[in-house]
Amino acid sequence: MNVSVVLFTSDLRVHDHPPLRAAQGPRNETVPLFVRDPAVDHAGFAAPNRLAFLADCLADLDQGLRRRGGRLVVRSGDPVAEVCAVVRETDADEVHMAAGCSAFALRREQRLRRALEADGRRLYVHDGVVTALPAGAVTPNGSDHFAVFTPYFRRWSGERLRTPLAAPRVVRVPLGIRSEGLPARPAAGTVSAGLATGGEEEGRKRLAYWLDRHADAYEEGHDDLAADATSRLSPYFHFGALSAAEAVHRARARGGAGAEAFVRQLCWRDFHHQLLAARPAVADADYRTRSDHWRRGAQAEADLRAWREGRTGYPVVDAAMRQLAHEGWMPGRGRLLTASFLTKTLYIDWRAGARHFLDLLVDGDVANNQLNWQWMAGTGTDSRPNRVLNPVIQAKRYDPEGAYVRRWVPELAALRGPAIHEPWKLAGSERSRFDGYPDPLIALPEGLARFRRARGQD
Repeated sequence: MNVSVVLFTSDLRVHDHPPLRAAQGPRNETVPLFVRDPAVDHAGFAAPNRLAFLADCLADLDQGLRRRGGRLVVRSGDPVAEVCAVVRETDADEVHMAAGCSAFALRREQRLRRALEADGRRLYVHDGVVTALPAGAVTPNGSDHFAVFTPYFRRWSGERLRTPLAAPRVVRVPLGIRSEGLPARPAAGTVSAGLATGGEEEGRKRLAYWLDRHADAYEEGHDDLAADATSRLSPYFHFGALSAAEAVHRARARGGAGAEAFVRQLCWRDFHHQLLAARPAVADADYRTRSDHWRRGAQAEADLRAWREGRTGYPVVDAAMRQLAHEGWMPGRGRLLTASFLTKTLYIDWRAGARHFLDLLVDGDVANNQLNWQWMAGTGTDSRPNRVLNPVIQAKRYDPEGAYVRRWVPELAALRGPAIHEPWKLAGSERSRFDGYPDPLIALPEGLARFRRARGQD
């Protein structure tokens, strides 16, 4: 029997898994391996919400492999050292893994390739496993990446995505290979109370249900905050419990304007991955600098703290921030609003906001989180870098009756209709009924004027 190792990273599934299928064969044994890398902890990316979702995904992956006669092998340590140890223990000929796009993933791949080749083994890196289309598969003339979404979307839409692969019927794992126990979920008090359950089985059920019942309304309703009309599938794509390529195929087969709008969102995900793959430094550095001198000091820290806690005095912003704390997730419209408020109205560095999101978001990853933050800060690929979202106007448009705010800001629940979005306008005696809710940190015209001065727009 030949032995192959499949290193799972951000691809925690058995359906449509090119590395796993490539390792299979009538005379092959496979070691499905996941390595808990302490470097992830040291870099500050091991947030409790993602660790909890990861534990769910790994348990589900193990069950999926066991139903096919296999099991998941778990090790802890440097992934290169652990993969090489498994290769020596099983006399494996080759290792298969999904391609990544971050600087961290690329360094890991390069180190692993050198170590395996020095030992006479081969590493196969499979593209288009984490994304629908591989990063770098399409490029404009004269550049290694697209910096504008619309032309990228046109090219992306014209590409033929690979055909999704069925899950293997049988996975044979060599006898006696040592494994640690599956990671446990972090203690309940450290995890957002409303965190979703992770895993491929859950993700596939949610995708099928959403496409069948809710996709048709997606185009018109995905920004409706009170309707909660988004798919909520982003955590499953982030951990690879769902295949982006398979989801595109299934949405296109479903058809309709809603399904097409959903596919467009998956293309945005690919767009950010191809940008990060070409420019890894944008994980922390401005893609296009605006020479910002972000606010610092005690008052800026106090404003940042109020934003984190959902106590800015702008109800729709606070509602979204409280949803993030409770669920480890918030809808896309909420992310745009809260990011614009922090970077444009409060004029605080986008990196502070991105860090807080990564601390809580179950779907938080470097490509989408950092580059969406840069988009809203005006340092990324937005062609209108100085646009500012007015939270009151946005609230009246996307939460016209205040149902979303009422759900997450209960101290204002007695206010009816759109008045909930501007509680500071209440008469004195009326306002005193809601004195548990703070006044705005800053008047919107004042924040706008400060931002325009900082960007030389006054």
